[in-house]
Amino acid sequence: MSANTVFTDMAVEFYKHKHAKDDGLIRYYEVDVDDRTSEKLGKPRGKYATLETLAVVSGNSDDYGKVSDALGACLKGYCKGCDRIMAVGLGNPDLTADALGDRVFKRLTVTRHLNPERYLCALTPNVLGMTGIESFDIISAVADRIQPDVVLAIDALTAAAANRIASAFQVTDSGITPGSGVENHRRRLDRDSLGVRVVSVGVPLVVYSSTIARDFCPSAEGGRSDMIVTPKDVDILVEDCAKIIADAINGAFAVNRPA
Repeated sequence: MSANTVFTDMAVEFYKHKHAKDDGLIRYYEVDVDDRTSEKLGKPRGKYATLETLAVVSGNSDDYGKVSDALGACLKGYCKGCDRIMAVGLGNPDLTADALGDRVFKRLTVTRHLNPERYLCALTPNVLGMTGIESFDIISAVADRIQPDVVLAIDALTAAAANRIASAFQVTDSGITPGSGVENHRRRLDRDSLGVRVVSVGVPLVVYSSTIARDFCPSAEGGRSDMIVTPKDVDILVEDCAKIIADAINGAFAVNRPA
């Protein structure tokens, strides 16, 4: 494995020069990965938005509402024209650093039973090792049945910088590959595989140990045996990030949805 290998799900980390909007609480980036850039970076083509904030890691809960509102506005923009939203909480609910999707799922306000034409519905497929069924198979079967306008996937991500843990929310219309950040690739969820638009939202909650080592020694190498590191207070970080994402989704898609 090359010493220059970077393990990250964050598209913004591949761009050294980025234009950002900064209101003092949130720094907002948006980058477009075209076909040429996609091949160069090994990342799916699409549009990626990143909202960076220190609200969670600093415990400023009074600011969570503002972060949720900003994230909700971003999600509405990426899901423009979509009335039927199917949220999917990915990951392993029994592994704290990978439980973001499940924690968000538990906080969502579903409305499909109230209005089958304009709704938010949700599911969490767990992981193959627990169910014996691939997440993709569960998601694709449900999507085929209920025909949502968009699948909104929520998952924990991997960062290339330790200071991004719980400090950035990424939204993309490129879909998502569950487990890709920890070298446990499952079948990709995107428009080509599901036949429906896929938007994902996630927060980096782990980094590779080689990423941390590289900060001190640029020639440090990592590989498949590299350890994955997460903060000791990850349980608190996951709950707070889940609250922000769930409030963003509920505010954008679950409330005030008339028949």
